[in-house]
Amino acid sequence: MNSPEDTNALPAPAAPAAPELPPYPGLRLEDVQVIHSQAAAESALSALLAADALGFDTESKPTFRKGEESTGPHLIQLATEDRAWLFPLTAQFDATILKPLLESARILKIGFGLKDDVKRLAAKYGIHTQGIVDLSVALRGIQRQDFGAKTAVAHFFGQKLQKSKKISTTNWSNPRYTPGQILYAANDAQVPLRVYREWLKRGGGVKS
Repeated sequence: MNSPEDTNALPAPAAPAAPELPPYPGLRLEDVQVIHSQAAAESALSALLAADALGFDTESKPTFRKGEESTGPHLIQLATEDRAWLFPLTAQFDATILKPLLESARILKIGFGLKDDVKRLAAKYGIHTQGIVDLSVALRGIQRQDFGAKTAVAHFFGQKLQKSKKISTTNWSNPRYTPGQILYAANDAQVPLRVYREWLKRGGGVKS
């Protein structure tokens, strides 16, 4: 027979491990176009201007020193549900070509945590983005925690969004992107649009 000491020493049964979610498939490289010329930008705009809503994000070269100010954005990403366009903001590319699109209130720009993106575009390029739907704010109330892209993908699709910190902190001011960078940036734009569409299907919506 076990003594009281023996009984107390028995380990508590381990809680069952949460099942691993399947990976979010995301876009393929062939679904993404990196824009390096005004002509390519004009061609992309014809598709983008036809949309009622677009996934939207920007990337900036990270800062590591205290007090160091960001010189971004260095990349603008725009996406439909099945394609994405990456616009590196280099000296050879006039970002104001995107001004009519980004300042259109008719075309919604859907993303996560867009406050700084919008502020930097205005400060650096004089682009005052309209039609913004920030899902980090819009989805509050579904759960007690704030929604980011990974949380939203798990909640709405039952999938796991892989986001590499190593890639996120790369030098986005260098427009020679690796395949990993291209897919990371493209999915950062596509994911919020897909989440938004799914949210609408479930009865959600942005208050007018």
